[in-house]
Order: sequence, then structure tokens, then C-alpha cells
Amino acid sequence: QLQLVESGGGLVQPGGSLRLSCAASRFTLLDYYDIGWFRQAPGKEREGVSCINNSGGTTNYADSVKGRFTISRDKAKNTVYLQMNSLKPEDAGIYYCAAVQSVPRMCVLEGYDYWGQGTQVTVSP
Repeated sequence: QLQLVESGGGLVQPGGSLRLSCAASRFTLLDYYDIGWFRQAPGKEREGVSCINNSGGTTNYADSVKGRFTISRDKAKNTVYLQMNSLKPEDAGIYYCAAVQSVPRMCVLEGYDYWGQGTQVTVSP
């Protein structure tokens, strides 16, 4: 069973930055999985933010975060990151990372099988 752990959330002012991390359980390599980041604000449905395929060669972003967020993976550290810049109040919510076994195609923001517990991001003056 793949277990994912998010970290890096916190309180930041509008315009600020945060870097979220998604790490796998100790004996599981993320090399075989596409990884996605999702978020859920209070009273709203969960939405896909970004994903990266298993090789790191392709990425995908929601229109609302293009140009501000960057997803990357460090295979040596078995970790996927979400760098979030120019944060806005509407970016606030619980951020989850998720994994699905890779197939030969661009990653998509749906159909993930394994989920972390989430990390809170608050954007406020």
C-alpha cells in the first residue's frame, strides 16, 4: 500500500511563496507513479492543481495556477514538490498529493488511487 505524506503548508501573505512536498512511505519508490496535487477549499469541491508523470518529463497545470506554480520531482529523494509563487487568497485550502500508476500518456488530473492526508495552506494578510 503506497502511503503519501504532504508537508510544507502554512500561513503566507498574498504574493508570497510556499513549497509543498509529497514523500512516499519508506519502502516505496515513486518512480512508477504519476503524482498529482489537488486542493480543497471550505465549501468547495476538490480540484486538480497540477500533475507530473513518472519520468518528470511532462507536467500539467490547472489554468488558475499556470505561470505561478511549478511541479517537480526529485527521484533521489523520492519526493515530489509543488512550488507555489504569487499566492492569492483563492489558493487557500487543504492541499493533497495523490498517486496513480503511470501509463504512457500525459498525466491527467483525475483517476488517482492513493492519497495523502493533506497539508493546510492559508493565504491571508
